[in-house]
Amino acid sequence: MSGRALPSRLPREFYARDALVVAKALVGTHLVHGDRVARIVETEAYRGPKDLACHARVGLTNRTRTLYGPPGHAYVFLIYGMYDCFNVVCFGEGKGHAVLVRGVEPVTGVADGVRGDGPGRLTRALAITRAQNAVDLVESAQLFLAPRTKRPVIAASPRVGVAYAGEIAEAPWRFYDAASEHVSRPSPKTIGLGVGSGRQH
Repeated sequence: MSGRALPSRLPREFYARDALVVAKALVGTHLVHGDRVARIVETEAYRGPKDLACHARVGLTNRTRTLYGPPGHAYVFLIYGMYDCFNVVCFGEGKGHAVLVRGVEPVTGVADGVRGDGPGRLTRALAITRAQNAVDLVESAQLFLAPRTKRPVIAASPRVGVAYAGEIAEAPWRFYDAASEHVSRPSPKTIGLGVGSGRQH
């Protein structure tokens, strides 16, 4: 499969919805960057200023300007001083909603053995950096998302690494392909408030 063989890209209307809806709908779609293509298998929803795990909680800053912009744009930021994270801005301008892509299954253009299970790994695999921040995913010829070719079975859990957000950390706003081997496997201590037992993903 090549980027050209994929169905048409996702339209603006796809992104112009609550991040919770878009996060689930993105599982199984394809992330295309140049000649590199990967199927999205894991996402997390971040739902604006009232979501204390979301960057929007700090208001409009130079860093969050893209996040508060119109839907259908890439929001790429650095964490831990070393990992770029790829997000999709959704809902509407000024809403501060975004979906973090947490895991992908490489399809084409990615070297054998290169992993996409985790937000830092997938951006390296697809050569996505902060240079792609604010790219219009509807208009760009190089970076965009294409529809699913099949519907996955989707599971949900609390998000990863957001215990600092308090009670909202336990909201089941992480979605993943239940059959994929490319979903990240975070420690149960990092999921939600870290108090759940028996969590496998």
